[in-house]
Amino acid sequence: MTKSVRTLLILLLIAANILNQADRQIIALLKPMMETDLGWTDSVYGTLVGAFQLAAALAFPLAGWFVDSIEPKWANAAAVGIWSLAAAAHGIASSFAQFLTARISLGATEALGTPITIKTIAVMSEDAGRRSLYLGMMGGAGAIGAITVPFIVPNLAVAFGWRWTFVVAGAAGLAWAIAWFAAARGVRWHWHGTEQGEPVSWRSILEDWCTWSISVAKVLSDQAWWFLLFWTPDYLHRSFHLSVTQLSLPVACIFVMSSLGALLGGVAPQTLGRLGWTVAEVRRRVMLAAGLIIAPFPFVFYVHDLWHTTAWIGVVIAAHQVFSVNLFGVITDVMPTNRIGRVTGVGAFWGNLGGMAIVQATGWLLTAGLGYLPMLTFVGLAYLAAPIWLRLTLPTVPPHTVPRAEALA
Repeated sequence: MTKSVRTLLILLLIAANILNQADRQIIALLKPMMETDLGWTDSVYGTLVGAFQLAAALAFPLAGWFVDSIEPKWANAAAVGIWSLAAAAHGIASSFAQFLTARISLGATEALGTPITIKTIAVMSEDAGRRSLYLGMMGGAGAIGAITVPFIVPNLAVAFGWRWTFVVAGAAGLAWAIAWFAAARGVRWHWHGTEQGEPVSWRSILEDWCTWSISVAKVLSDQAWWFLLFWTPDYLHRSFHLSVTQLSLPVACIFVMSSLGALLGGVAPQTLGRLGWTVAEVRRRVMLAAGLIIAPFPFVFYVHDLWHTTAWIGVVIAAHQVFSVNLFGVITDVMPTNRIGRVTGVGAFWGNLGGMAIVQATGWLLTAGLGYLPMLTFVGLAYLAAPIWLRLTLPTVPPHTVPRAEALA
């Protein structure tokens, strides 16, 4: 694979992550408008978002198997193309059952996104620092989607209606799938440590303690991301009485900080490695710092200034990105190539169950009149526990004999 082709593929992966983030964020931004049009309650919205999470969670193990079985050339094009059709389907839905079907379809198909991105990056480079940089760029790309969508979506919805907004998003994804297939045609992928076709049983993956160490960390940490992604616009709307268009700037500022956090998490292994730390030491220390930053998050409830609140949420979501980039980096560090898709899928399965639980619970608590404070408190405590759990359970030297594992010795 030449440098120019690798650069083009990375840019396309960045674009795919932007589209992925946009497709799932649209419903959060248009919630007030859709509530008025369709008569939704907070509980109904929570159910739709929770259904998305459940569908994604249940699909992740199958998605991991799919990614480990098929070359990235085919897997990427199929993943983005299928979930784009599901996103467009929201534009023609009218009943609750139809919206529920569309959300379930989108969640199940977008489950392919994370494993295929991690796998594709893993087969592009043996260097842990470069993989981290690519992962940071992917995290930053998702944040770029979250930055740009709040400006584009409300204006599209006001001008053409919220239904056409979903259709346009789906059409963009189909165009991407065509572009990826054209760019990746003829690329020969290099597999690290193992051959792509070498069989690895599900039993060996599920018996591996590294799989469960990563999975529990995903459960604890992903809740913060999903809570902030799906409920931040509503929290600002309730707290400061902002309209759909007025939400654009503060939400965009929050995700600018998210993008910076992802990039920081990506460059940390190379930068701190110059101090003599191993990759494993860098990842553990960076993730612990992220957890400590997020821990005081419940106190944002007592802040009554819009921009102070925006800044605090931005710092928290940036810290999440630092943690997340390095947690995915751990997977590429310790796992042979033919396990990466399924280990990522298993971790994402449990992480999405945690995200589904907190999103649904938030809807119930708000409907019951209990407000946001219980969920803010839970996020802070869970995220503090995540890096501690990893420090206690993740082996310093992984049980797999692969060349990349030497960096963790």
